[in-house]
Amino acid sequence: MGISRLAADAWKLTAPGPRVLLGIAGPPGAGKSTLARALVARIGAGAAYLPLDGFHLANAQLERLGLTARKGSEPSFDVWGYVALLRRVLDDTAADIYVPDYDRELHEPVAARHVVPPAARLVVTEGNYLACDLPGWREARALMGACWYVEAPPEVRQVRLVARQLAGGRDAEGARAWVAGNDEPNGDLVETSRGSCDRILSTIGMDMSNGWQ
Repeated sequence: MGISRLAADAWKLTAPGPRVLLGIAGPPGAGKSTLARALVARIGAGAAYLPLDGFHLANAQLERLGLTARKGSEPSFDVWGYVALLRRVLDDTAADIYVPDYDRELHEPVAARHVVPPAARLVVTEGNYLACDLPGWREARALMGACWYVEAPPEVRQVRLVARQLAGGRDAEGARAWVAGNDEPNGDLVETSRGSCDRILSTIGMDMSNGWQ
């Protein structure tokens, strides 16, 4: 299925109006952000992007909580801050709403990198835990008009995740250790939410310039 068809299906969710949230869940390295950004780009001014990664706790908070080695795990996110922003996005359609993101060079969340303008009728939000049956995540899921699950084989995700860690400055051994000790357990938790999603998509053969092969 091509990205144009997926974008058309996503846009159909806006029929009840005035604004709807489409969640994209899935394990680390499955291709969630790639799909979300492609959908927003294909739809244009009527869509906006809202990544969960902007709600990573700052490194100082992770250190305080003893979560430095588990950055990216479920408790390392400000889930209630995320829920509050989702509610505001749905309730306030008359003003620009600024959205945080995560900076992979700074290794910290950054404020106001994205914006949801009044013209956006579809807001695509993506993150690992959006469909998990856990406190906060249940409330987030209930706000979404639909939630799609993006999957990829473990070996494909591992290659992507190791490459991500190498790009972030780890050496090969450190990158593999991080993926095995952090990303893989996170992915195991996320996979328990697969059945709660409305649609399952594969990223294998994905080409965002020419659609999905």
